[in-house]
Amino acid sequence: MTSLNDLPLRDDLRGREPYGAPQLAVPYALNTNENPYPPSERLVKALGEAVLDVAGSLNRYPDRDAVALREDLAAFLNTDTPGAGLTADRVWAANGSNEIIQQILQAFGGAGRTALGFEPSYSMHPIITEVSGTRWVNAVRDEDFGLEPGRAVAAVEEHRPDIVFLTSPNNPTGTALPLDAIEAVLAAAPGMVVVDEAYAEFRRAGTPSALTLLDGHPRLIVTRTMSKAFAMAGTRLGYLAADPAVVDALLLVRLPYHLSAVTQAVARTALAHGEELLGGVEALRRERDDLVAWLRAEGLRVADSDANFVLFGTFPDRRRVWEGLLEHGVLIREVGPPEWLRVSVGTPEEMAAFRAALRQVRGAGTESRAQQDGGAENREESL
Repeated sequence: MTSLNDLPLRDDLRGREPYGAPQLAVPYALNTNENPYPPSERLVKALGEAVLDVAGSLNRYPDRDAVALREDLAAFLNTDTPGAGLTADRVWAANGSNEIIQQILQAFGGAGRTALGFEPSYSMHPIITEVSGTRWVNAVRDEDFGLEPGRAVAAVEEHRPDIVFLTSPNNPTGTALPLDAIEAVLAAAPGMVVVDEAYAEFRRAGTPSALTLLDGHPRLIVTRTMSKAFAMAGTRLGYLAADPAVVDALLLVRLPYHLSAVTQAVARTALAHGEELLGGVEALRRERDDLVAWLRAEGLRVADSDANFVLFGTFPDRRRVWEGLLEHGVLIREVGPPEWLRVSVGTPEEMAAFRAALRQVRGAGTESRAQQDGGAENREESL
Protein backbone atom coordinates (compact mmCIF):
# COMPACT_ATOMS: atom_id res chain seq x y z
CA MET A 1 0.00 0.00 0.00
CA THR A 2 1.36 3.42 -0.98
CA SER A 3 2.31 5.80 1.83
CA LEU A 4 3.21 9.48 1.85
CA ASN A 5 6.86 8.48 1.88
CA ASP A 6 6.37 6.87 -1.52
CA LEU A 7 5.07 10.09 -3.07
CA PRO A 8 7.12 13.08 -4.30
CA LEU A 9 5.67 15.26 -1.55
CA ARG A 10 7.23 18.65 -0.87
CA ASP A 11 10.01 18.25 1.68
CA ASP A 12 8.59 20.97 3.93
CA LEU A 13 5.32 19.03 4.23
CA ARG A 14 6.89 15.76 5.35
CA GLY A 15 6.19 14.88 8.96
CA ARG A 16 3.30 17.32 9.30
CA GLU A 17 -0.06 16.37 10.78
CA PRO A 18 -3.38 17.61 9.34
CA TYR A 19 -5.07 20.34 11.37
CA GLY A 20 -8.23 19.40 13.18
CA ALA A 21 -9.94 19.29 16.55
CA PRO A 22 -11.26 15.87 17.63
CA GLN A 23 -14.66 15.07 16.11
CA LEU A 24 -16.28 12.72 18.60
CA ALA A 25 -19.90 11.75 19.17
CA VAL A 26 -20.45 13.08 22.69
CA PRO A 27 -23.47 14.61 24.49
CA TYR A 28 -21.65 17.91 25.09
CA ALA A 29 -19.28 19.10 22.35
CA LEU A 30 -17.59 22.25 23.68
CA ASN A 31 -14.32 22.20 21.76
CA THR A 32 -14.71 24.15 18.51
CA ASN A 33 -16.26 27.47 19.63
CA GLU A 34 -19.46 26.95 17.69
CA ASN A 35 -22.60 28.89 18.47
CA PRO A 36 -24.80 26.27 20.21
CA TYR A 37 -28.12 27.74 19.05
CA PRO A 38 -29.37 26.26 15.75
CA PRO A 39 -31.47 28.26 13.28
CA SER A 40 -35.16 28.56 14.03
CA GLU A 41 -37.79 26.77 11.95
CA ARG A 42 -38.58 30.10 10.30
CA LEU A 43 -34.95 30.59 9.31
CA VAL A 44 -34.55 26.98 8.19
CA LYS A 45 -37.49 27.55 5.85
CA ALA A 46 -35.96 30.78 4.54
CA LEU A 47 -32.61 29.07 3.97
CA GLY A 48 -34.35 26.25 2.10
CA GLU A 49 -36.19 28.72 -0.09
CA ALA A 50 -32.96 30.57 -0.85
CA VAL A 51 -31.27 27.37 -1.97
CA LEU A 52 -34.35 26.44 -4.01
CA ASP A 53 -34.19 29.79 -5.77
CA VAL A 54 -30.66 29.12 -7.05
CA ALA A 55 -31.07 25.37 -7.58
CA GLY A 56 -32.54 25.81 -11.04
CA SER A 57 -29.47 27.69 -12.26
CA LEU A 58 -26.72 25.50 -10.79
CA ASN A 59 -25.74 24.56 -14.32
CA ARG A 60 -24.32 28.08 -14.52
CA TYR A 61 -21.34 29.51 -12.68
CA PRO A 62 -22.07 31.76 -9.69
CA ASP A 63 -21.28 35.46 -9.51
CA ARG A 64 -17.51 35.29 -9.61
CA ASP A 65 -17.04 38.38 -7.44
CA ALA A 66 -20.04 37.85 -5.11
CA VAL A 67 -20.99 41.52 -5.44
CA ALA A 68 -24.44 41.32 -3.81
CA LEU A 69 -23.06 39.33 -0.89
CA ARG A 70 -20.26 41.86 -0.40
CA GLU A 71 -22.81 44.68 -0.38
CA ASP A 72 -24.74 42.88 2.35
CA LEU A 73 -21.56 42.24 4.36
CA ALA A 74 -20.57 45.90 4.11
CA ALA A 75 -24.02 46.92 5.37
CA PHE A 76 -23.69 44.55 8.33
CA LEU A 77 -20.23 45.87 9.25
CA ASN A 78 -21.49 49.44 9.09
CA THR A 79 -24.19 48.47 11.57
CA ASP A 80 -21.78 46.54 13.79
CA THR A 81 -19.28 49.41 13.82
CA PRO A 82 -21.06 52.73 13.20
CA GLY A 83 -18.92 55.10 11.19
CA ALA A 84 -16.97 52.35 9.41
CA GLY A 85 -18.29 53.68 6.09
CA LEU A 86 -17.66 50.45 4.20
CA THR A 87 -18.76 49.73 0.64
CA ALA A 88 -18.69 46.53 -1.39
CA ASP A 89 -15.35 47.39 -3.01
CA ARG A 90 -13.74 47.35 0.46
CA VAL A 91 -15.09 43.92 1.41
CA TRP A 92 -14.07 40.48 0.17
CA ALA A 93 -15.49 37.02 0.95
CA ALA A 94 -14.26 33.44 0.73
CA ASN A 95 -14.85 29.94 2.07
CA GLY A 96 -14.27 30.60 5.74
CA SER A 97 -11.74 33.00 7.24
CA ASN A 98 -9.06 30.35 6.65
CA GLU A 99 -9.36 30.82 2.88
CA ILE A 100 -9.21 34.57 3.45
CA ILE A 101 -5.93 34.07 5.36
CA GLN A 102 -4.64 31.78 2.62
CA GLN A 103 -5.39 34.36 -0.07
CA ILE A 104 -3.66 37.09 1.94
CA LEU A 105 -0.55 34.93 2.19
CA GLN A 106 -0.68 34.05 -1.50
CA ALA A 107 -0.82 37.73 -2.38
CA PHE A 108 1.56 39.23 0.16
CA GLY A 109 3.65 36.28 1.38
CA GLY A 110 5.54 33.53 -0.41
CA ALA A 111 9.15 32.50 -0.89
CA GLY A 112 11.64 34.89 0.71
CA ARG A 113 8.92 36.63 2.73
CA THR A 114 8.06 36.49 6.43
CA ALA A 115 4.90 36.54 8.54
CA LEU A 116 4.93 37.25 12.27
CA GLY A 117 2.42 36.43 14.96
CA PHE A 118 2.20 36.63 18.75
CA GLU A 119 1.60 33.25 20.35
CA PRO A 120 -0.26 31.60 21.88
CA SER A 121 -2.67 32.41 19.10
CA TYR A 122 -4.71 30.84 16.33
CA SER A 123 -2.78 27.75 15.23
CA MET A 124 -3.86 28.06 11.58
CA HIS A 125 -1.89 31.28 11.12
CA PRO A 126 1.53 29.54 11.18
CA ILE A 127 0.17 26.45 9.40
CA ILE A 128 -1.20 28.35 6.41
CA THR A 129 1.84 30.63 6.44
CA GLU A 130 4.32 27.79 6.14
CA VAL A 131 2.24 25.83 3.62
CA SER A 132 2.22 28.97 1.45
CA GLY A 133 6.03 28.94 1.44
CA THR A 134 6.27 31.91 3.79
CA ARG A 135 8.59 31.89 6.78
CA TRP A 136 6.81 32.07 10.15
CA VAL A 137 8.25 34.01 13.08
CA ASN A 138 6.75 33.50 16.51
CA ALA A 139 6.80 36.42 18.92
CA VAL A 140 5.51 35.97 22.47
CA ARG A 141 2.52 37.55 24.18
CA ASP A 142 2.63 39.07 27.64
CA GLU A 143 2.31 36.83 30.67
CA ASP A 144 -1.39 37.70 30.97
CA PHE A 145 -1.80 36.92 27.22
CA GLY A 146 -2.17 40.59 26.33
CA LEU A 147 0.17 42.48 24.03
CA GLU A 148 1.98 45.55 25.34
CA PRO A 149 2.56 47.98 22.44
CA GLY A 150 6.28 48.34 23.12
CA ARG A 151 6.80 44.58 23.04
CA ALA A 152 4.85 44.29 19.79
CA VAL A 153 6.78 47.10 18.11
CA ALA A 154 10.11 45.64 19.20
CA ALA A 155 9.25 42.31 17.55
CA VAL A 156 8.16 44.04 14.34
CA GLU A 157 11.29 46.18 14.20
CA GLU A 158 13.53 43.17 14.83
CA HIS A 159 12.06 40.92 12.15
CA ARG A 160 10.64 43.41 9.61
CA PRO A 161 7.88 40.98 8.52
CA ASP A 162 5.92 41.29 5.31
CA ILE A 163 2.74 40.32 7.19
CA VAL A 164 1.86 40.76 10.86
CA PHE A 165 -1.01 38.73 12.33
CA LEU A 166 -2.86 40.17 15.30
CA THR A 167 -5.93 38.52 16.83
CA SER A 168 -8.62 40.35 18.77
CA PRO A 169 -10.23 38.61 20.55
CA ASN A 170 -7.39 36.13 20.56
CA ASN A 171 -7.87 32.39 20.12
CA PRO A 172 -7.28 30.42 22.37
CA THR A 173 -7.01 32.99 25.18
CA GLY A 174 -10.03 35.22 24.44
CA THR A 175 -7.92 38.33 24.97
CA ALA A 176 -8.91 41.52 23.12
CA LEU A 177 -6.32 44.05 21.96
CA PRO A 178 -6.54 47.76 22.75
CA LEU A 179 -6.46 49.99 19.68
CA ASP A 180 -3.20 51.61 20.77
CA ALA A 181 -1.41 48.25 20.38
CA ILE A 182 -2.79 47.84 16.86
CA GLU A 183 -1.93 51.43 15.96
CA ALA A 184 1.61 50.98 17.26
CA VAL A 185 2.09 47.91 15.05
CA LEU A 186 0.61 49.73 12.05
CA ALA A 187 3.10 52.54 12.53
CA ALA A 188 6.08 50.17 12.74
CA ALA A 189 5.15 47.42 10.25
CA PRO A 190 6.75 47.64 6.78
CA GLY A 191 4.09 45.39 5.22
CA MET A 192 0.52 44.24 5.75
CA VAL A 193 -1.15 44.05 9.18
CA VAL A 194 -3.97 41.52 9.55
CA VAL A 195 -6.31 41.80 12.54
CA ASP A 196 -8.24 38.55 12.91
CA GLU A 197 -11.62 39.41 14.48
CA ALA A 198 -13.33 36.04 14.13
CA TYR A 199 -14.93 36.48 17.57
CA ALA A 200 -15.52 40.24 17.44
CA GLU A 201 -19.28 40.08 17.95
CA PHE A 202 -18.73 38.54 21.40
CA ARG A 203 -16.47 41.34 22.67
CA ARG A 204 -17.52 43.11 25.85
CA ALA A 205 -19.16 46.52 25.72
CA GLY A 206 -16.65 49.26 25.06
CA THR A 207 -14.14 47.03 23.30
CA PRO A 208 -13.47 48.69 19.93
CA SER A 209 -13.02 47.01 16.57
CA ALA A 210 -10.01 47.54 14.31
CA LEU A 211 -12.55 48.48 11.62
CA THR A 212 -12.37 52.00 13.09
CA LEU A 213 -8.72 52.19 11.97
CA LEU A 214 -9.23 51.32 8.29
CA ASP A 215 -9.35 54.90 7.05
CA GLY A 216 -5.81 56.14 6.63
CA HIS A 217 -4.27 52.67 6.93
CA PRO A 218 -4.23 51.12 3.43
CA ARG A 219 -2.16 48.13 4.62
CA LEU A 220 -4.62 47.12 7.36
CA ILE A 221 -6.86 44.09 6.84
CA VAL A 222 -9.63 43.13 9.29
CA THR A 223 -10.97 39.59 8.93
CA ARG A 224 -14.30 38.26 10.18
CA THR A 225 -16.37 35.07 9.89
CA MET A 226 -19.98 33.93 9.93
CA SER A 227 -19.02 30.67 11.64
CA LYS A 228 -19.21 31.94 15.22
CA ALA A 229 -21.69 34.62 16.25
CA PHE A 230 -23.86 34.03 13.17
CA ALA A 231 -24.12 30.29 13.98
CA MET A 232 -23.30 29.46 10.37
CA ALA A 233 -20.20 27.29 10.79
CA GLY A 234 -21.54 24.85 8.22
CA THR A 235 -21.89 27.58 5.60
CA ARG A 236 -18.12 28.28 5.50
CA LEU A 237 -18.17 32.01 4.91
CA GLY A 238 -15.33 34.29 5.93
CA TYR A 239 -14.75 37.86 4.86
CA LEU A 240 -12.51 40.89 5.27
CA ALA A 241 -12.61 44.65 5.17
CA ALA A 242 -9.70 46.65 3.78
CA ASP A 243 -8.67 49.27 1.26
CA PRO A 244 -10.04 48.59 -2.25
CA ALA A 245 -6.47 48.01 -3.45
CA VAL A 246 -6.19 45.03 -1.10
CA VAL A 247 -9.30 43.48 -2.67
CA ASP A 248 -7.76 44.08 -6.11
CA ALA A 249 -4.66 42.21 -4.97
CA LEU A 250 -6.68 39.23 -3.74
CA LEU A 251 -8.47 39.03 -7.09
CA LEU A 252 -5.10 38.04 -8.54
CA VAL A 253 -4.89 34.88 -6.44
CA ARG A 254 -8.48 33.81 -5.79
CA LEU A 255 -9.67 30.74 -7.63
CA PRO A 256 -12.34 31.34 -10.29
CA TYR A 257 -15.88 31.01 -8.93
CA HIS A 258 -14.53 30.10 -5.48
CA LEU A 259 -17.83 30.87 -3.71
CA SER A 260 -20.69 28.63 -4.84
CA ALA A 261 -24.11 30.02 -5.65
CA VAL A 262 -25.49 28.02 -2.71
CA THR A 263 -22.95 29.50 -0.28
CA GLN A 264 -23.72 33.02 -1.45
CA ALA A 265 -27.48 32.49 -1.19
CA VAL A 266 -27.27 30.98 2.29
CA ALA A 267 -24.93 33.69 3.56
CA ARG A 268 -27.14 36.48 2.23
CA THR A 269 -30.20 34.89 3.84
CA ALA A 270 -28.36 34.61 7.15
CA LEU A 271 -27.40 38.29 6.97
CA ALA A 272 -31.03 39.21 6.23
CA HIS A 273 -31.97 37.36 9.43
CA GLY A 274 -29.03 38.74 11.35
CA GLU A 275 -31.14 40.08 14.21
CA GLU A 276 -32.38 36.57 14.98
CA LEU A 277 -29.01 34.86 14.56
CA LEU A 278 -27.15 37.41 16.64
CA GLY A 279 -29.90 37.34 19.26
CA GLY A 280 -28.08 34.62 21.16
CA VAL A 281 -24.85 36.58 21.43
CA GLU A 282 -25.86 38.48 24.56
CA ALA A 283 -26.94 35.25 26.26
CA LEU A 284 -23.58 33.68 25.40
CA ARG A 285 -21.76 36.73 26.78
CA ARG A 286 -23.61 36.39 30.08
CA GLU A 287 -22.95 32.65 30.16
CA ARG A 288 -19.26 33.32 29.48
CA ASP A 289 -18.95 35.88 32.25
CA ASP A 290 -20.75 33.56 34.69
CA LEU A 291 -18.39 30.75 33.70
CA VAL A 292 -15.31 32.91 34.26
CA ALA A 293 -16.57 33.87 37.72
CA TRP A 294 -17.39 30.24 38.58
CA LEU A 295 -14.01 28.90 37.46
CA ARG A 296 -12.23 31.53 39.52
CA ALA A 297 -14.38 30.71 42.52
CA GLU A 298 -13.24 27.11 42.06
CA GLY A 299 -9.66 28.28 42.55
CA LEU A 300 -8.60 28.10 38.91
CA ARG A 301 -6.74 30.63 36.81
CA VAL A 302 -8.82 32.07 33.99
CA ALA A 303 -7.87 34.39 31.14
CA ASP A 304 -10.17 37.38 30.64
CA SER A 305 -12.33 36.59 27.63
CA ASP A 306 -14.02 38.72 24.99
CA ALA A 307 -14.91 35.63 22.95
CA ASN A 308 -17.33 32.71 23.21
CA PHE A 309 -14.81 30.47 24.96
CA VAL A 310 -12.73 30.50 28.13
CA LEU A 311 -9.12 29.44 28.71
CA PHE A 312 -8.59 28.06 32.19
CA GLY A 313 -6.00 26.16 34.22
CA THR A 314 -3.55 25.38 35.41
CA PHE A 315 -3.23 21.59 35.51
CA PRO A 316 0.07 19.73 35.91
CA ASP A 317 -1.55 16.95 33.84
CA ARG A 318 -4.10 18.61 31.61
CA ARG A 319 -4.49 15.44 29.54
CA ARG A 320 -5.86 13.65 32.62
CA VAL A 321 -8.45 16.40 33.09
CA TRP A 322 -9.36 16.41 29.40
CA GLU A 323 -9.80 12.64 29.38
CA GLY A 324 -11.76 12.75 32.63
CA LEU A 325 -14.22 15.25 31.18
CA LEU A 326 -14.55 13.13 28.05
CA GLU A 327 -15.48 10.13 30.20
CA HIS A 328 -18.38 12.27 31.46
CA GLY A 329 -19.47 13.05 27.90
CA VAL A 330 -17.94 16.55 27.82
CA LEU A 331 -15.50 17.32 25.00
CA ILE A 332 -13.35 20.46 25.38
CA ARG A 333 -10.08 21.48 23.71
CA GLU A 334 -6.58 20.63 24.82
CA VAL A 335 -4.94 23.63 23.22
CA GLY A 336 -2.87 26.69 24.06
CA PRO A 337 -0.14 27.01 26.68
CA PRO A 338 0.87 23.88 28.60
CA GLU A 339 -1.31 23.21 31.66
CA TRP A 340 -4.27 25.17 30.22
CA LEU A 341 -7.54 23.99 28.65
CA ARG A 342 -10.18 25.79 26.58
CA VAL A 343 -13.94 25.33 26.80
CA SER A 344 -16.49 26.77 24.39
CA VAL A 345 -19.47 28.56 25.89
CA GLY A 346 -22.64 26.59 25.30
CA THR A 347 -26.22 26.54 26.44
CA PRO A 348 -27.06 26.65 30.17
CA GLU A 349 -27.60 22.87 30.05
CA GLU A 350 -24.19 22.32 28.46
CA MET A 351 -22.47 24.59 30.95
CA ALA A 352 -24.15 22.82 33.85
CA ALA A 353 -22.87 19.50 32.50
CA PHE A 354 -19.38 20.94 32.16
CA ARG A 355 -19.36 22.31 35.70
CA ALA A 356 -20.58 19.04 37.19
CA ALA A 357 -18.07 17.01 35.20
CA LEU A 358 -15.14 19.29 36.06
CA ARG A 359 -15.95 19.13 39.77
CA GLN A 360 -16.07 15.35 39.63
CA VAL A 361 -12.83 15.09 37.67
CA ARG A 362 -10.99 17.47 39.97
CA GLY A 363 -12.45 15.75 43.02
CA ALA A 364 -11.38 12.35 41.73
CA GLY A 365 -7.91 13.71 41.07
CA THR A 366 -7.65 15.14 44.57
CA GLU A 367 -8.87 11.88 46.09
CA SER A 368 -6.43 9.89 43.97
CA ARG A 369 -3.49 12.07 45.02
CA ALA A 370 -4.53 11.83 48.66
CA GLN A 371 -4.64 8.05 48.37
CA GLN A 372 -1.21 8.04 46.76
CA ASP A 373 0.21 10.29 49.48
CA GLY A 374 -1.39 8.15 52.18
CA GLY A 375 -0.01 5.02 50.61
CA ALA A 376 3.45 6.53 50.55
CA GLU A 377 3.19 7.47 54.24
CA ASN A 378 2.05 3.94 55.12
CA ARG A 379 4.96 2.46 53.20
CA GLU A 380 7.37 4.75 55.04
CA GLU A 381 5.88 3.73 58.40
CA SER A 382 6.22 0.03 57.52
CA LEU A 383 9.90 0.59 56.86
